[in-house]
Amino acid sequence: MNKNNLKWQLPFLVLLIVGTVLILRKQSPYQTDQGLVFGTVYKITYQSSENLKAEIEKELQKVDNSLSPFNKQSVITHINHNTDMRADSLFAYVFNLAKTISNETGKAYDVTVAPLVNAWGFGFKHSQFPDSLTIDSLRQFVSIDKIQLNAEGEVVKADPRMMLDFSSIAKGFGVDCVARLFDRKGIRNYMIDIGGELVLKGQNSKMEPWRIGINKPIDDSLSVNQELQTVLEITNAGMATSGNYRNFYYKDGKKYAHTIDPRTGYPVQHNILSSTVIAKDCATADAYATAFMVLGLDSAKAICSAHPELDAYFIYSDKDGKLQTYSTEGMKKYMRN
Repeated sequence: MNKNNLKWQLPFLVLLIVGTVLILRKQSPYQTDQGLVFGTVYKITYQSSENLKAEIEKELQKVDNSLSPFNKQSVITHINHNTDMRADSLFAYVFNLAKTISNETGKAYDVTVAPLVNAWGFGFKHSQFPDSLTIDSLRQFVSIDKIQLNAEGEVVKADPRMMLDFSSIAKGFGVDCVARLFDRKGIRNYMIDIGGELVLKGQNSKMEPWRIGINKPIDDSLSVNQELQTVLEITNAGMATSGNYRNFYYKDGKKYAHTIDPRTGYPVQHNILSSTVIAKDCATADAYATAFMVLGLDSAKAICSAHPELDAYFIYSDKDGKLQTYSTEGMKKYMRN
């Protein structure tokens, strides 16, 4: 390069550098909001010039008012109690998605499992440890095919004693609702975390993909264990993890975990300890993560093969009781050990 060309290009190079610095300085800061919702904690980080906590909590309150069985005035509570209440758009969306995933998983996922979950002491009603006669009598009220949602938004039950529990999908749906709020506002970089269910988009404040750790599935009812099994780098996806290592109890020396198989009425005893799913949205990931805990490793692998749009990572115990892992081929692109 001759000296004349260099003298001509140097001022433009300086202007380009200065302009880049000024643009970077004008970028919006990253905000972080935290709080309590759905009986758990949320932490949301997003790049925006304005704080949106009030709007975030408004969106989350809409979900709570529709889907929380602990909210005495919610849509789902009225439907469970058979009072005159029609489904709103949030309820209808989640119900229809749950029904689709129930069909795709051979009924291993079923949001009408509420009577059984309550009977085992993991639901929104406290109960005694159930005997086999109680389980058999409650199973007649468990089948999403026995509940219909008509065009007018009316929920029609085959038996009025049937109840719905969206706890396996509501957190994920709440995450999606906040993500849609951000998308409407043109926010491109964010991480939404509600009780470990996430949607991640764009980049973090270091202009890198979001990094998410998956905990080792060690019995930890107090949630103090932070030892990681692996780390994922994720963007533009929803993620959910389900496990039986935090919500459980022992009776007569036997462990009973919170995941109930709707097909049998009993807590699952499969070798999967933790199921992590990445999908296009968090509600889908949330529901499938629960379904895989019910299905067990071999059946979960088969579902993943039939649904290449799902990426999954399983931690399980082998026949010798040692921790092993399995990941779908698509999941490997996210993994950073």
